[in-house]
Amino acid sequence: MWQKKNNQLYKEFIFKDFEQAFGFMKEVAVLAEARKHHPRWLNEWNKVQFWLYTHSAGGVTEKDESLALDIDKVYKVYAQELDSQAALSKKPLEVKLFADGGSRGNPGPSAGGFVLLDMQDQILQESGKYLGITTNNQAEYHSLKGGLEAALKGGVKKVHVFMDSQLVVNQMMGVYKVKNRDLWPIHEAIKDITAHFDQVTYTHVPREFNKLADAMVNKTLDSLKAKE
Repeated sequence: MWQKKNNQLYKEFIFKDFEQAFGFMKEVAVLAEARKHHPRWLNEWNKVQFWLYTHSAGGVTEKDESLALDIDKVYKVYAQELDSQAALSKKPLEVKLFADGGSRGNPGPSAGGFVLLDMQDQILQESGKYLGITTNNQAEYHSLKGGLEAALKGGVKKVHVFMDSQLVVNQMMGVYKVKNRDLWPIHEAIKDITAHFDQVTYTHVPREFNKLADAMVNKTLDSLKAKE
């Protein structure tokens, strides 16, 4: 809040470091120049102090009050940008993706599930999605696609995929050819997605090591059955 001191409006803004403080000062400088009304200010490392007054009037005028409001607006936008940058810097650039798909009937009611973990095995995101009537292999592919899309949206650069579908793993690695024409479109779609990462690795794991993703599949299908 701005304070009135000695016929001047005063306020102090505190930032993490000098770089952030100076960045804020540059934003305010543009505003002040546009207004042709310049503040008296002081920067001491991470602090920026303002004194607003109109010299010709010998005190605070509407110009100062208006500039104070606009400086607050500049600070609000600037602080939001800093928060966004800080949040982005905390996002892991390398993750583990466990994906699984299931079809009750093959073809039958199907769902895909995935879990994203950081490299210390802390869960970042988990999701299950009903896919309608599909085959088990289609559900497996859709679970992989959903997990990769989530990782890409989160700004991840490296993904280590773990699946119990030996078919999907080997087809994505190019060991097996995709002979089933129904799988061609989603296989190509996933290849397009992986092109946006710096690295994507694939590892086949036994079903007992893919319980988190499997649980998302069954939870999704069970919830659907409960609604019937």
